[in-house]
Parts: sequence; structure tokens; C-alpha cells
Amino acid sequence: MGRVTERRRVIRIRDGAVTTRPDTLVAEEPLEIRLNGKPLAITMRTPGDDFALAAGFLVSEGVLGSADELANIVYCAGATDDGANTYNVVDVRLAPGVSVPDITLERNVYTTSSCGLCGKASLDAVRTTARWPLADGPADVRLKPELLALLPGRLREAQRVFDRTGGLHGAALFSPDGELLDVREDVGRHNAVDKLVGRALQQGLLPLSGAVLLVSGRASFELAQKAVMAGIPVLAAVSAPSSLAVDLAAETGMTLIGFLRGASMNVYAGEERVVLG
Repeated sequence: MGRVTERRRVIRIRDGAVTTRPDTLVAEEPLEIRLNGKPLAITMRTPGDDFALAAGFLVSEGVLGSADELANIVYCAGATDDGANTYNVVDVRLAPGVSVPDITLERNVYTTSSCGLCGKASLDAVRTTARWPLADGPADVRLKPELLALLPGRLREAQRVFDRTGGLHGAALFSPDGELLDVREDVGRHNAVDKLVGRALQQGLLPLSGAVLLVSGRASFELAQKAVMAGIPVLAAVSAPSSLAVDLAAETGMTLIGFLRGASMNVYAGEERVVLG
């Protein structure tokens, strides 16, 4: 759609020298997600992969789990008073017979790039609604620290828009042998993960029981939740995890790795998938 970046005038000051030049910025616009015509959530995102973002969001909400549960996703025309289509409203239609949890029907959320949930109720909700218990996944996901150390560099090399703006979060899926499977960027770290998961759902790849999810920032509870709901057994982050993310990983059997920088990393949960010593 050509709306991922925008140009703005900027005054640059370097060593006392002042110049004026255009600068490339990452775009940020609201996206309203409707479910069967009913407003459900609004998130601030970088335009692009909007259908995948909406699908991934509904995976994390426990509404979708496979491509055949999704009828279609469309942009809503007439999103403004003058009838123009802003491409900022999408409507997700579920396949006939697919039920919607009551908690989702009653939910109307304004989501920001740093939002999250908290408390034991949130842990219980994820544990009880996850479709694919991580303990039931393949037992051959075993990762050497030397391989994990290579993943941030591979993610960074694949972040094309970050190279132009310096203002995007990245999320990537890797195979257990370190092959880059998919990568998405967004101004919101949770959106980047939703785009990955939504694309996997559209391609019939859920659960992602043989994948490693790497995020460019911290590992919040919300990102851990999205990994669990997509059946991802390993979540790694280049920055710190939150305490609730560690609790969720421990309770669900997910491997959680933080501060993955070069040959250094901290394993907070699920150490059985990391080849130590």
C-alpha cells in the first residue's frame, strides 16, 4: 500500500553544524478490528499485512486456530464521514459454526505498543484457552547456545524497513536449525508477532510447534501469551522478560530466553530445550 514509511522535514544538528533535510519515518496509523461486523479492538500499527495482523490477534484471543475457521477478512468501505476507505478498518468474518468466547464478545480494547495484561487471572486464562499444550509438541526442539547466538543477527539483516527508519520492532520465526522462516516489522512489537502468527494461520501452519520466535525488544507477558496461543515452544528476546512472562512460560512449559546478545543469554524457563554444557 506504500504507507509503511513517510517523509518529514527535520533539522539536523551535528557537531554544531545545522542542516535541513527530509527524513524517513515509520508510519503509524490506527487499525480497528471488527469481528463479524462488531467492533472489537483498535491497535496502533504500521500499515501492511493488516489481514494477517487481525488474524493473529484473534489467534491470541482464542477465537481462531486454523484457516478453515476463517471465512474472510475485508477492509470496510465508508470508514469516514465522506465515505472514503481509509484502509484502517478491517472486518473478520468467521466460518459458519465457529463460536466466539463470551469474554471476546464483551471486550472492547484500545491497544498500544506497550500494553499488556497482568495478574493470576491472565495466567489462568491463557493456560485454559490454549489449544495446543506445549508439552504435547515434538520433543526434538533442542537448541545449542551457539545457534541461538546467531539468530539476532539474522533478524537484524532481514529488517529492511528498520534500515530506513530505525524505528521498528522486528519479530521472526526460525526453525530449530536456525533457518529464517518469516519476519515481520511493526511499530508495535505485539503487532509484529500477530502478523507472523496470522500469516502462519492463513498458510495452515498452526500450531507452530517446531518454531522459535525471536523478538527485537523485551519479552512481555503479552508476547509470551501470543507464543503460547500459537503453539510456539521457544520465545527468545534480545532484552529482558517481565516477571509475568517468566511465570507464564514456567506454567505452560515454554522455553523463555532473554538478553540474547552475542554469545550471552539468560534462560528463564524451559531449559530442557537448550543444550547446556
